[in-house]
Parts: sequence; C-alpha cells; structure tokens
Amino acid sequence: MEKEQQALWTPRHWPTWIALGLARLIILLPYSVQMFIGRRLGDLAWYLIPPRRRVVEINLGICFPEWDETERRAKAREHFRSAGMGIIETFICWWSSDHLVTRLAHYEGLENLQDALARGHGVILLSAHFTSLELGVRMSSLKANVTAMYRAPSNPVIDHIMRNSRERIVGKKVIPKNEIRALIRALRKGEAVWYAPDQSARNKFSAEIPFFGQPALTNLATNRLAKMSKAPVVPFFTLRREDGQGYRIIILPALENFPGEDEAADAERINRLIEDQIRQAPTQYFWLHKRFKRRQGPDVYA
Repeated sequence: MEKEQQALWTPRHWPTWIALGLARLIILLPYSVQMFIGRRLGDLAWYLIPPRRRVVEINLGICFPEWDETERRAKAREHFRSAGMGIIETFICWWSSDHLVTRLAHYEGLENLQDALARGHGVILLSAHFTSLELGVRMSSLKANVTAMYRAPSNPVIDHIMRNSRERIVGKKVIPKNEIRALIRALRKGEAVWYAPDQSARNKFSAEIPFFGQPALTNLATNRLAKMSKAPVVPFFTLRREDGQGYRIIILPALENFPGEDEAADAERINRLIEDQIRQAPTQYFWLHKRFKRRQGPDVYA
C-alpha cells in the first residue's frame, strides 16, 4: 500500500495534483461562482472534444426525435455545461462542509426512504447517471446509513481521492462494482445501497430493453438483487433546481410488486422510471455515455 501511494507522486501525476489543488481553491468560492466556473468548463469542453459532442447529439436525436436540429444542438451545448457543473459538484462532495451540503439539499419524499428502512431489509436506492450524482450520494448519506457502489476511474490519483472521500463520507469501505456479495451483505445489515443500473456491458445479466423507444443494452440485476436481499427498491434522483438554489433530492415510494417474475419486464419498468426523471431535466442526464452502444445491428456512433 505504501508503494502504491508513493507511485501517486511520480512526475507523470503532477498535472493531476496541480489540477486538484486548483479545485480545492475553487471550493473556497461562493456556490454561484463555482457553478459559473463549471458552466465555463463545459463551454471549453464543447470546443475541445468534438467526438463526445457528436455522441451527445446522437443520443439526444435518438431519445428526442421531436426536437429539430437547432434545439438539439442547443440542448447538447447545455448538457456540456451541466457536465462541467457536475465536475465542480464532485469537488463540493469531496471537500465541502456538511453545513454547506445540507443548505443545498432540498429533500422530496424523505419519508419514503425512512418507511423503507423501517422494514429491516436495507434499501436499494435505485438511481441513474445524472451529472449531479456524486453530490447526491453525499446528500443521501446525511439522512441514512448509505453505502455506495464504486467503479474505479482510470486515473490512479483520482481513484485515490474519490475512493477515500466516499469512504470518509459514508464511514465505511465502498463496494466495488462487481462485488455483489458485499452488496447483499450491506443490505442484510440494514444499509441503504446507492445503485445505478442504467449503464451496462453485454453479459449474462443484460439484455436489450427499450429506452426512449429504442433498444439499449440494459442491466437486469436489480430484479435479482431485490430477490436475494428482500430489500425494497426506492427510486432516488438528484436534479439541480431551476432557481439555482441547490438540488432536488427526489425520493419516490418503494416500487410495489417488485421484483416480479420477468427480469426484462422489471428492467423496462426501471427504464420508464428513469425516462420520466430525464424528461424533467433533459440536459442533466449523462448523455456523454454511449447509451446505445453494443446493441445488435449497426453502430449508431460509427
């Protein structure tokens, strides 16, 4: 472990440490200024990474065919700004005080989480990859004993900071993405586990399920997790408020008659639920991800 930490300080990682040092300074600024910086980061990315700009426009064209080219392009650019704000929100999650985070959080349906936890089987906090997701995990941890699943980023410095920050926030080890047994153990101990099944690889736990009316490779594991743990599934989403005064922490009632007998039907039900939230704030979903990749047929991103 000591050698691994020493390796993080080699010269090739210095640019990342410098960037993180600047990020710590940004956290000292007022929230409105932080979000202004985030939007400008998004504007910069719009010009610097045209391949991802194309991915966003393709995704929006598939999911919102009613938009004309002008509207689609405007929404795509606004999404880049949303993603830029998401970067700043990640820094807020890592380093800001509980007082600030609490002030920004506006909970809707907190009683739904409390009622589900009272059943004694833990809770699967069913979410999706919106651009404010990292901050949403922290905000949920202020109200419940939350465990987060974790997929390590490729940059080892970012991995080190992100993993340590999440573990400090929730007070326990995070659960690696594929450690299903650890997830089940956490649920059986009565914890709430943040779980987002909307990004999937092709494997035995996935299938092509309609997403905005188009086939998309979709994770089927939520059904199995609910069966194995007997934990209620509580939809949980984090959206920025339109007035710029923080975030809506949307906690819906636990899904009724879930899990069902048909994994694919349950996955489609979850996709419809995510679609409903996306329609509330279309530019805040993470469209930079190739959501329709790996499905059968021609590659829409080719």
